[in-house]
Amino acid sequence: MLKNKTAVVTGGTRGIGLAIVKKYLENGANVAVAGSRQETVDKALAVLGQYGDRVMGIWPDLCDPEAVAGAFAGIRDRFGSLDILANNAGVSSRTSLYDYTLEEFSKILDINLKAVFVCSQAAARIMKPQGGGVIINTSSMVAEYGQSAGCGYPATKFAVNGLTKSLARELAKDQIRVNAVAPGVTRTDMVAALPAEMVERISAGIPLGRVGEPLDIANAYLFLASDLASYVTGVTLRVDGAAMV
Repeated sequence: MLKNKTAVVTGGTRGIGLAIVKKYLENGANVAVAGSRQETVDKALAVLGQYGDRVMGIWPDLCDPEAVAGAFAGIRDRFGSLDILANNAGVSSRTSLYDYTLEEFSKILDINLKAVFVCSQAAARIMKPQGGGVIINTSSMVAEYGQSAGCGYPATKFAVNGLTKSLARELAKDQIRVNAVAPGVTRTDMVAALPAEMVERISAGIPLGRVGEPLDIANAYLFLASDLASYVTGVTLRVDGAAMV
């Protein structure tokens, strides 16, 4: 589905991000795995060794426009294009408003929102002269419902939804589609560490009767990146089993 395409996946070293990387590689894309540190990127590349020179790693500061632009140009130079950007990097917190520091709030804003802007701008500047591309942002179900603590996370994801819709309208003339995926509770490392009875309790509140798997989210990312979604832009696609918080 993605033969001869080149993708970069931020936050691609584990969890949902690594599942997206694998799904893209399985479907013929060349992929750049972006992580926060070289050591985590190298660990992911070791897992992906079967894909040989179709996969590479980068670790720029995602809030540094020059670093990101340079890294993305390197991807284009190596593979010949940059067709898909998966803005998946993100951090969360459960800190109470009473204890929230401005430093913690700013960190979440930087990684969850500012980095999406910086990476989208750098990718669009490459995609436009190529004749188009795809940008997909990781949102969250809590952008719609909020959460009981850690207000910075849902606030940034709500902003990501707005950025997605706005960029979709602005970049449509350049044939760049922009969408978002909003995962529900997904079996990442954090959920896997929870007691079994807690996971069962969470699952009971999801109409489909289970928490999501990283593959469920990766499949949505594959659809939106592919030509099957050629007339889909400005959408935030919920992948949450119809869960209600």
